[in-house]
Amino acid sequence: MIESQAQKVGRREILAGSVAAAALSILPSKALAAPVDAHLIDVAKRNLERMGNRIWVKDVVGLADFSLVSAEPRFFIVNLVAGSVTRYYVTHGRGSDPQHDGWLKAFSNDPGSNATSRGAYLTRNYYDGKHGLSMRLTGLESDNNNAESRAIVVHGADYANPDLIRTMGKLGRSEGCFAFPREKLTEVI
Repeated sequence: MIESQAQKVGRREILAGSVAAAALSILPSKALAAPVDAHLIDVAKRNLERMGNRIWVKDVVGLADFSLVSAEPRFFIVNLVAGSVTRYYVTHGRGSDPQHDGWLKAFSNDPGSNATSRGAYLTRNYYDGKHGLSMRLTGLESDNNNAESRAIVVHGADYANPDLIRTMGKLGRSEGCFAFPREKLTEVI
């Protein structure tokens, strides 16, 4: 959603069709075997095309593969100009993993579900929230169109720190947000 011409979204404000919870979640993990980067670049291009003119800056796309356990870097920033992919750890919602075993089992768009929603997102403005620097998201599909009212955002969190993998075997869980290790948040945003 564009609020004004002066507030046009730049590439750092777009997870361009962030297909964030879905794009890769519908693909089997085996599809991510080598050559991973070429495959991810392909997925990013296909999903940008699917989103059409709802995404107007198309140089960087964020993709999450929630078919992977949270102990794996499963969020990918795909730079379509450079042809590069950078991998990050990201959490999923506790409502998507009630047993807290690190595997996302279900998506939900329902308020109060504390679950991750599938679908493409448009990133919005930055703000200083209860988790510090955060970035709002707008869901672009029926599977995530409650993102704003559910306060689904990108933020940093201690429970997204990969050091937890050594002790717990997995990351912690969010309330449906895309939580990243604090030291990587600025890079991701």
